[in-house]
Amino acid sequence: MSEDSWDVIVVGGGGAGLAAAVTAAEHGATVLLLESETELGGSTQLSAGLFTAAATSVQRALGIEDDAKRFFQHYMDLNHWMLKPGLVRTFCEQSGPTLEWLIGLGVEIPARISSNAHMPGLSQAGVEDVWRGHVPKDQGYGLIQVLDKARRAHGIETVLATRAQSLIREHGRIVGVVADDVEVRANAVVIASGGFAQDASLVDRYFPAAHAAGESLFVVAAPGSRGDHLRFAQEIESSVTGQGWGLLLPTAYFQRHHHWTSGFPPKSRIYVNGLGRRFMDEDASYAVSTGIMAAQPGEVWAVFDEPARLGLPSGYTDWVPERVAAEADAGRTLRAATLTELADRMGVPAEALTHTVTRWNEQLPHGSDEEFLRHRTLANKGSSADPDPIAQAPYYAVRMLPAELVCTHAGMEIDSAATVLDRNGNPVPGLFAAGEAGAGVLGQRYVGGGNAVANALTMGRIAGRNAARLARRGTSAGRAPAGV
Repeated sequence: MSEDSWDVIVVGGGGAGLAAAVTAAEHGATVLLLESETELGGSTQLSAGLFTAAATSVQRALGIEDDAKRFFQHYMDLNHWMLKPGLVRTFCEQSGPTLEWLIGLGVEIPARISSNAHMPGLSQAGVEDVWRGHVPKDQGYGLIQVLDKARRAHGIETVLATRAQSLIREHGRIVGVVADDVEVRANAVVIASGGFAQDASLVDRYFPAAHAAGESLFVVAAPGSRGDHLRFAQEIESSVTGQGWGLLLPTAYFQRHHHWTSGFPPKSRIYVNGLGRRFMDEDASYAVSTGIMAAQPGEVWAVFDEPARLGLPSGYTDWVPERVAAEADAGRTLRAATLTELADRMGVPAEALTHTVTRWNEQLPHGSDEEFLRHRTLANKGSSADPDPIAQAPYYAVRMLPAELVCTHAGMEIDSAATVLDRNGNPVPGLFAAGEAGAGVLGQRYVGGGNAVANALTMGRIAGRNAARLARRGTSAGRAPAGV
């Protein structure tokens, strides 16, 4: 913090903050970037790096026709039109240009079909009507490395291990921040400090549904996701939106790590509810699967057999043959010699469970799933072999529930220019927000892999540009243009 005043201060050095800082510098602003942790990257660096976007060069190279209008319609329909259309339209329109900007900076996304979040290319990342999941080389880490290279090229001063404590407001305008008890002045401030998943008290208040998982709940968001943006909002009385929304992934009760580390349940499995009936495509996107599970009567169980357990690959922490056996030995995972006995231990009708498994064995192991169309999902994931029947004892039942907290959606309400709004809906002069800190794009339903990263970088870019415009003009109020 070598100067008394800057054009723009960016609080937070994850994907949103880096995008904002680099963009502001591109537009001639002097920028100070403050990061509370000892390294840059935030939750973006921990992610797969998927980026959802429409009308991109990658799509065009693969002959896929798409546009922002189609993306917008799908996005709003999935979220029941509970988001502000103007803001979401801007996001959908600018996600494609933001992706092209990243490619121009050096992000590599080959024009090929990707079958999973680890294969660079274009994937089906959620329940999108057109494939929009762009998987970069080197995942989220690769995105951060490219953005950090751009940061260094612009000479953006960055201070690590420095947490912003409060905002400085004078005459109704934000004019800087206090960090480590030092006042730092700026013409505009961008809040990109991440979500609040690491603060249990804030989760209780703003996303209480997460605590339905009880002791099974675990958090994979970055350590800096402590809800600083919500404290700033309370301090300056800005509007907060997105309460009750966030992203929980369905996991086994015994998982405590992201699935990249925990591993995955066996392909040959079915999910059954408290009625003993199968109710979903087991490989449905987490954009919708969490909601499907939460709506079921009774508990949700993953049912599989001994060959499925033994077929689990090694190298993971949880979904490996030895861990499942240990959980069964301890009585936490159910194990039985017959389906009738397993049903009794699960507390579900034996006749229903037996019929469910029989119907599965007659269909998907032979290439078709008439009720839930899982064969299509498996094909889109690059799976060429049909699942095996569930037919060899012992049989297992593992309780499944939404328990992996990835990101939170409540934050400072923003408009399409990424300007923070007060409780009357008016712009807070000099203040912008993006990513999980700037709420209104991530909604009730998560569109799929790449939704949060695209939101962070797209709105971060918009925030950075508009903050630079405001700072360079020396304007004290008013809405900045949204376009980038």
